[in-house]
Amino acid sequence: MNTSYKEKNRLLIYLSDMYHSILPVIKSKYFYIGILSVIAGAGLNFASESYLHNYMTEGKTLPMLSDLILDNLPFYNVSLIYDISCLIPIVLVLIYIVHKKDYNRIPLFLLMTGIFYIVRGIFIVLTPFGNPPMFNGSDPLFHGFSNYELGVYPSGHAGNVFLLLLLVKDKSYKWLILACLIVVIVALFLARGHYSIDILSGLFFSYAIRAFGEKHLSMFDINNSIQPEKISIRGFKQI
Repeated sequence: MNTSYKEKNRLLIYLSDMYHSILPVIKSKYFYIGILSVIAGAGLNFASESYLHNYMTEGKTLPMLSDLILDNLPFYNVSLIYDISCLIPIVLVLIYIVHKKDYNRIPLFLLMTGIFYIVRGIFIVLTPFGNPPMFNGSDPLFHGFSNYELGVYPSGHAGNVFLLLLLVKDKSYKWLILACLIVVIVALFLARGHYSIDILSGLFFSYAIRAFGEKHLSMFDINNSIQPEKISIRGFKQI
């Protein structure tokens, strides 16, 4: 009975600490800007794919490209693997944030993800390639996530996973996400989900966005945006 009470008490203390740690984040304007950027990125991608669909219904075609890597690999329909392997890093990041109590960087994670998808939504219209030959589409389990599977440059699968890899700080989580990234890239090649230029560009775009964010958007890390009060030796606030 006493042990059960102690466990409940620990859980309540843990939840209380989590609440007080995440409260400044929820109150911050940067948190909501980050959410809006993710919504904008998702919306722009859906709009871009719809535009490409309408483009094709008018009788126009999207060019299929020759690819040195794809042309020399066997085809395997493993689209389910790369879709699941893209979701696992998201779950890992959520666990990482709670485990390492890295709540203050939630707005930065949201903003960087949103910026990546905003950039992708623009580029898939600027460079409207057709899907690689033999591409069969996503597994039926994931068909509801997108009305049209159009727009390949850059790869959202590889780019988003690599961005999460760059953003987490803990080495153990980095290794886990790196393993997912390798699986995603191999599966994308085997299933003809993307051209090699899409995958490589997704990685480069993510690196550039993360570098830009660290240099110019550090205020989205709440630790950097809140200036601690200066305390004198006697305990009085300095003016």
